[in-house]
Amino acid sequence: MNNDVMIIKGNFIFTPSFGQLTVLENRYIVIEGQWIKGTYTELPEEFTGLPVIDYGDDLIIPGFVDLHSHAPQFVNRGLGLDLELLPWLEKYTFPAEAKFNDLAYAEAVYKAVVVDLWRWGTTRAVLFGTIHKEATAKLLELLAGAGLGGYVGKVNMDRNSPPALTETTKQSLADTEEFLQDTASRYALVKPIVTPRFVPSCTPELMTGLAYLAKKYQVPVQSHLSENTAEVTWVRELHRKCQNYGDVYNQFELFGQQPTIMAHCVHSDAAEIELMAKNNVYVAHCPSSNANLSSGIAPIRRIIKQGVSVGLGSDVAGGHQVSIAQVMVETVQASKLKWLETQKTEDFITMREAFYLATKGGGSFFGQVGSFEAEYEFDALVIHDHYVVDPNQRSLEERLHRFIYIGDDRDIIARYVAGKKVDHP
Repeated sequence: MNNDVMIIKGNFIFTPSFGQLTVLENRYIVIEGQWIKGTYTELPEEFTGLPVIDYGDDLIIPGFVDLHSHAPQFVNRGLGLDLELLPWLEKYTFPAEAKFNDLAYAEAVYKAVVVDLWRWGTTRAVLFGTIHKEATAKLLELLAGAGLGGYVGKVNMDRNSPPALTETTKQSLADTEEFLQDTASRYALVKPIVTPRFVPSCTPELMTGLAYLAKKYQVPVQSHLSENTAEVTWVRELHRKCQNYGDVYNQFELFGQQPTIMAHCVHSDAAEIELMAKNNVYVAHCPSSNANLSSGIAPIRRIIKQGVSVGLGSDVAGGHQVSIAQVMVETVQASKLKWLETQKTEDFITMREAFYLATKGGGSFFGQVGSFEAEYEFDALVIHDHYVVDPNQRSLEERLHRFIYIGDDRDIIARYVAGKKVDHP
């Protein structure tokens, strides 16, 4: 018998497809290594006699996936949120990121980032670092050391940026290549991702070079798309021959030629959404940030209907919190406002659908992640929801909804990533 077998008993809740909820009460799940073998009412004979971790009446759900966050902005949560995107970047974000040329400072902040991801149940995250390759490599090391999964990008900026964050094109590409060489195969669950900040901060030469590196090292790409009206106008002025903002990335082969995540897409028109669907580009939906920075309400229902893969992003520090559960709540709330704004023609996102986006939707960017189906990696949170005073009998789905809306990190009593229990970093 394989010693690499783990058996867990409890109440399992997951979403095999968008809007479909599977609730398995008082079941067993068998994990071999990092992979789920199956869920069972009764244990198959081959597993009888093996130890069982029994979580009783607790809820067990897939770990949360954050497809878009800025690790260096962690110190800025809750600051400057009366500003729109571009002034906020100038006043708060760029000065904060310039400090990451100091490796000791970077390590102190990134340790706190990793602990908070763990605390709030984010088992996989896709993170922006800064332009500083040593600090960004340290973030990968800390994330991997904590047992969490993720992609981390060294940011690229060679135009329209403050002096402390403006690289030369040549140095930006050289540092990125060195970063990719150093980290591409160093860790099992944490990998590098090519990260042009956004079109206004990257010259055509830089974007061309980054696309070449992404292809050479077979790594994915992340950036921002159509977040704010002033930003969209700026991109149009910089690249007059391109059909839209997404078309700029596409012209430079940074739009699905390698697996790609684009954050926001608040102002994406039909043609841009169609191009995302055609190129299999993922959208990281960031409702907290879109509200805080007055960017708008992304047409998430329309984007999903057109066949685009969508996950959720905390977008710290445009988003003020790390909790993906709260991002789910804001996804539902924002979509209800969009429903009213469209005279109730664009259906709002239900909590079941938001739960899919937070788990399997974003998890699919990592492969077989975000569900309790057979042959998926076992990423899970155990929820002990007994802080709420409620003498009434509630269904497992009601308890899940309640945890998402009003639960907190105290309710998460165990976290698993790729089949391993992950304790406090």
